[in-house]
Amino acid sequence: MPSAVLIQIGARLVVFGLVVMGLGALLGVRGGRLLPGDIVISRPGFTFVFPIVISVLLSSLLTLILWASHAWRR
Repeated sequence: MPSAVLIQIGARLVVFGLVVMGLGALLGVRGGRLLPGDIVISRPGFTFVFPIVISVLLSSLLTLILWASHAWRR
C-alpha cells in the first residue's frame, strides 16, 4: 500500500474518532438520560442498559455518511 493511502486512512480514522467523541460528549451532557425505547433492566446490584434508539440513529447516520463518501468517489 502506498504511504499516501495509509495517511488518508489514518486521517479518516482520526476524524471518525473525533466524531464519536463529540457524540459521546453530547450524550453525556444529557445527564445520562436515555431516549424513549431504550432498554433498561434493573436488579439489585445490577443494571443493564441497551440504548437501542441511539444505536439505530448512529447506524443510520454512519450509513448515510459512508454512502455519500462512496457516491462522491465515483
